[in-house]
Amino acid sequence: MSIGAVPLSMSNSIPTTEIINGRTLVMGILNVTPDSFSDGGQWIDLDRAVEHVFEMIGDGADIIDIGAESTRPNFNPISVDEELNRLEPILRALNGRCPIPISVDTYKPSTAQAAVELGADMINAVHCDRSMLETAARLNVPLVVTHDRTSVDVIADVNNFFEQTVELADEIGLPRDNLIFDPGIGFGKTQEQNLTILRRLDEIKTDRPLMLGVSRKSLIEYALGLPIDQRDEVTGAWCVVGAMRGADIVRVHNVKMIAKMLRAVDVVNKKASR
Repeated sequence: MSIGAVPLSMSNSIPTTEIINGRTLVMGILNVTPDSFSDGGQWIDLDRAVEHVFEMIGDGADIIDIGAESTRPNFNPISVDEELNRLEPILRALNGRCPIPISVDTYKPSTAQAAVELGADMINAVHCDRSMLETAARLNVPLVVTHDRTSVDVIADVNNFFEQTVELADEIGLPRDNLIFDPGIGFGKTQEQNLTILRRLDEIKTDRPLMLGVSRKSLIEYALGLPIDQRDEVTGAWCVVGAMRGADIVRVHNVKMIAKMLRAVDVVNKKASR
């Protein structure tokens, strides 16, 4: 599936840059994990998980991102079988029922392959290597590529990484239209480097859609000393900063609050009509 230039209400394909430039998209997070840092165990029950998906859609989500393995710092890796055991019920329950694209949050190509076969529309890879690019090319689905390296000059390294990824995608045969980039706040970086990305997001040079993930992350504790259950307002503020500085998609837990904030930003940015 390429990123089709069609209205969101008419297709599960991911919007083109032209449509993304119409407004900032909201990716709602669903973690079907027992150990995610923010909401581990909250959505393990299938009925509650499905209900939450449709609640997020009603609140303004444009994409649902489903994760079955926590990638928090010092996370405990799980097997592909365990990951799929967690993913399969929710993907089957949503297949044919979800009116917006479903993303699967995984760094394992075999999990991504199975998830797409079960109905996922795109892959969100927090750690992305050649094999994941090849998987996305073979499946012809959009792929979020996250920068997860340590850096000396973080902005320069993010830009170089994205440029190298485009070159590798061209070599593999993954259409550029299927690439979305995430600068990877919280992955392989110091907290000061994470803040640098927020401050200088507009210096990240790519013609592909840019996704920002700051929701409830430890960066908020570092900057403001707030515990997890008090981080949604700061998440929203930083999503606003991101949207004003070039983010096309934000990945968040609290869709209802942040979708409203971003609609207001889009009006100011003249990205969307009132």
